[in-house]
Parts: sequence; structure tokens; C-alpha cells
Amino acid sequence: MNRSIITLLLILTFVSIGKLSVSPTLAKEALLEASRADFQKIPIWVMQFSSGDASGTSSLNIQQHAVPVLKADLTRSQIFKPVDLPLTSGRFSDNKCVSPSDLSEAKKQGVTVSTWGRVGVGRTDNGGLGLVFDACAHDSGTRDFLLGKRYFSLKVTNPLVRLMAHRWADELVYRYTGEPGIARTKISYVSEIGNGRELFVMDYDGYGPQQVTADGFLNLMPTWSPNRKELVYTAYRQRKQLIMRRSLATGHEEVLVEPASLNITPGFSPNGKSLTYASAQEGNSDIFSLNLDTMKVKAITSDRSADLSPSWSPDGKKLAFTSDRGGRPQIYIMDADGSNVRRLTYEGDYNAAPAWSPHGDWIAFVCRISGEGFKLCRMTPDGKQLIQITSGRSIDDSPSWSPNGRHLAFSSIRGGKSHIYIINSDGTGLEQVTSGGTHHSSPAWSPL
Repeated sequence: MNRSIITLLLILTFVSIGKLSVSPTLAKEALLEASRADFQKIPIWVMQFSSGDASGTSSLNIQQHAVPVLKADLTRSQIFKPVDLPLTSGRFSDNKCVSPSDLSEAKKQGVTVSTWGRVGVGRTDNGGLGLVFDACAHDSGTRDFLLGKRYFSLKVTNPLVRLMAHRWADELVYRYTGEPGIARTKISYVSEIGNGRELFVMDYDGYGPQQVTADGFLNLMPTWSPNRKELVYTAYRQRKQLIMRRSLATGHEEVLVEPASLNITPGFSPNGKSLTYASAQEGNSDIFSLNLDTMKVKAITSDRSADLSPSWSPDGKKLAFTSDRGGRPQIYIMDADGSNVRRLTYEGDYNAAPAWSPHGDWIAFVCRISGEGFKLCRMTPDGKQLIQITSGRSIDDSPSWSPNGRHLAFSSIRGGKSHIYIINSDGTGLEQVTSGGTHHSSPAWSPL
């Protein structure tokens, strides 16, 4: 996997202008406020990102990528609402941001925040030559600068301009909510290549897909390690299923769970010390836990039914899972040691593939809706509130939460092909993020 975008980005300078800080109390209040259904998004004017840099050296025509990427990131954040205004340039004085001279039209449009910048090839104060990305933000309400940042990389590429725009979007989200943005997260997924299924990793918006496995076999159901350095997945070899772990940095692979007739749906505990999965040598499956330090395996369920798809609560105390012990696949919940099992879903004849949200307030799952087929739903962990997320003529599967709990990635067959989509947790903002190919499935959203 090409890692140059990650390893060669050097953030040499973080220049805060206006020195706005977010206290833990205010950040928590802002996050709760932004989570309300009636939350009014913050109007933001994304101005021009001009070419050039503070050193006045030559620049390439790469700044054109910054504005569309930034606008898309801010829209997806569900915090900001980009306002349709001309791409007027903001100003700079030496290495400092200067507020736009005329904000009258922006004020008429109710704009709260204005952001602008410049991108080019130049030298930093210590003489390093590379890509320079300057970004500024101004708060119309306080009539003061919100902040300014400079990002620098030794390499000059369009992907790095995108990465820096993502970073700036995440910074703006954090400044207004105290919550990390997700614009630099990744999504792993499975894609059909010839007769095999291979693992891929792409940016959260679908940009830059990179192939991770290339062995021509079936590699399925990827999941990220909490430190984002590894993928664990199910691999088919000689008609048996193994659970493999692969380092994204080195490509090194190792077998975590030996071959069996069934080894599927691996998932890390929140602390990364154990791995749960469903396994069966013959007959119905049970849920097991593998201690990654001692490599000892412990059975968590032992039932005549098929128990599948374990999903950890973010506090590591509980597991949601699928079982047909009631006659049909339904969602159950139990303590992490397998005790205190209780059923959560009762509506419908098929509910499966639970995914616990990062904040612990929702469990997403695949639900069969009469007259619509397989859709995505979410419910509270006590099972008292259930909401349908997706609708329409499609087959939706494999929900995976974004690390901020605002979005879901999933695979869906719409128009005859399976692709990866993202959607806001309230069912708005549906967006297809894969293209081409014949079959894309099993998305897993990376941690921050």
C-alpha cells in the first residue's frame, strides 16, 4: 500500500491567529447542541484558495482542488452549511491572515464564518522547499479571526492538497464542536477482482482507492484495529475460513484463527486486546473471543442456535449479536462474558448484522421491512426506540459507523451493482463513494 501521503506530510507550523480555545465544558455543550435534530447548521463562506505562498516563489495549478474538497467536507460534517457566494480572495500580510475588506454581502446571507487560503510551492521560514497550504478563518459574529494554519509537505501532489484541505476542514469542525472531524478517515472494503475478492482502502469520500490484498482468493469482512495500523479479515483457503491479520505498513500477514468451516465477522474490543468472531467446525456457529496477548480462545456463547456478528459496546462491557434462537434472525445483547443475554428486536422476521455506535447510544443493523426488503435501521441499546434509516428499492447491508457517530457506511445493490455508500444517521445525505468495478461490499470505517 502506498503510504507516501501519510509519511511525507510534515506539519511544520501551526499558527493560531485569534487564539480561540475550546474549553472541555463548552466543547461538550457544543457537541450536544450539534447533535439535536433541530440544530441549525453554521453558514460558512468558502472563499478562493489562490495560488502562491508567503515566500512568493513559483506555484503549480494545484489550488483548484482545495475549494471543492473543503466544501464537500464541511457539508458532510453536518455542522456547516456552505453558502453560495463568489470565490472572492481573502488577503494576507506577510505570513498573517487579513480579514476580507468587504463582508457586507456575506452578512446579508447570514454568513457566520468565512474561510480562504492559498496553495503553492515555496519555502518555509527555515528554508524547506515544498508544498505550502495556508488557510484562514474569520468569524463575522465576533469580528475577529478564528484561526490560521500553515501545512507543509516535502512532496507536491494533488492528493496532498486534498489531505491538507481535509485537515483544515477537521480543524474547523473541532473549533466549533470540540469533536474531531472525520475528513481524514478511511474506509476499507471488498472488491471483486477476476474470480477473487480483494481488500481495498480509500479515503472516506471515495478518493484514491488502493488495493491491499492481491492473492486471487476470497478475502472478506475487513475490520480495523483501534490503532488503524492493521486490518483483520476472513480469508478462504482450501474451502476453509481463516481469520487473518495484515499490517498496512509492511504487508505482513499472520493467521489469528485457524481454518474451520466457518470463521467470520471479526471485531476488535475497544481496547484492542481481544478479538471476537463467529466460528463453527461443523453445524451451527457460536461466538468466541481471542486474547491477542496470550492467543487463548474463549467461547462466549454455547447454544444450539446460530450466533453471529458480535459487536462491542464502546465501553467494552457488552456485545450485541445476531441469533436465530427464537426461530428467526434477531438482535440480542449480552454482557461481554456471555452472561445476561436478552433479546432486543421483535419487529419483523429478520434483523441482523448489528453495529454499535461510537457513543454507545445506537445500534445499527440490517432490518427486513415489509414491501421494501433489506434496509438499515437503528435502535437504542434498550430496544425501546427503533428508526428506519434507508428506504427505496435496494438491498442494503453491512452497516459501519463513522468514528463520530454521525454517519454510516454500507453496501447496497442499487441498479444491479453493489457499491459502497455513506449516509447520515438520520437517513439524509446518501452518497455513493465507489465507482466502476462489478461488486464492492463490506465497508469498515476506520477509527480517527
